[in-house]
Amino acid sequence: MDYRLATLEDIPGVERLQQRYHVSTISDEDRPDGFVTTLFTSDQFRHLIEDERGLSIAVDGDEIVGYAMAASWDYWSEWPLFQHMIADLPNMTYLGVTLDTENSYQYGPICVDKKYRSTDVFPNLFEFSRREMSRRYPILITFINQINGRSMRAHEKIELDIIKPFVFNRNNYYALGYDMSKRTPGSTI
Repeated sequence: MDYRLATLEDIPGVERLQQRYHVSTISDEDRPDGFVTTLFTSDQFRHLIEDERGLSIAVDGDEIVGYAMAASWDYWSEWPLFQHMIADLPNMTYLGVTLDTENSYQYGPICVDKKYRSTDVFPNLFEFSRREMSRRYPILITFINQINGRSMRAHEKIELDIIKPFVFNRNNYYALGYDMSKRTPGSTI
């Protein structure tokens, strides 16, 4: 298994994985095992790769089997949910620090192919992304829809902390944080 930053040539493989596990296109059979909620275009992936260096991937042979996104709040600011989170940052404290767009970044979504779940792919992909982003930010912030139990359990295993619950567009979420100086529990890379 290879963990690395995505290149522009990787976009079609990432889009295939996104299509398989996005909330709007996932099969009913796969839905209970987790899903991603934010749909990205090729241009948004390109910007994430070129400008943010924030698309980490897990590759088995020539197949992309997982991806993790991470970027500055500026990158995320076009989406209404992230606008809501950005506005709420001053109301959140983590590790004794009041959050802002300079001391934190938004991680996720992360997606791992069903065949590779319950392996070390998830913690290793998270660890690779953490190492890349820890050069720029001391705090990771993310959110999980409260009905996405699989994602919640996976992130509890790598010890993300619930900062607070919040509601957006009639959906219930948790805002979570992670200390970027901390190695990912369960990772082997």
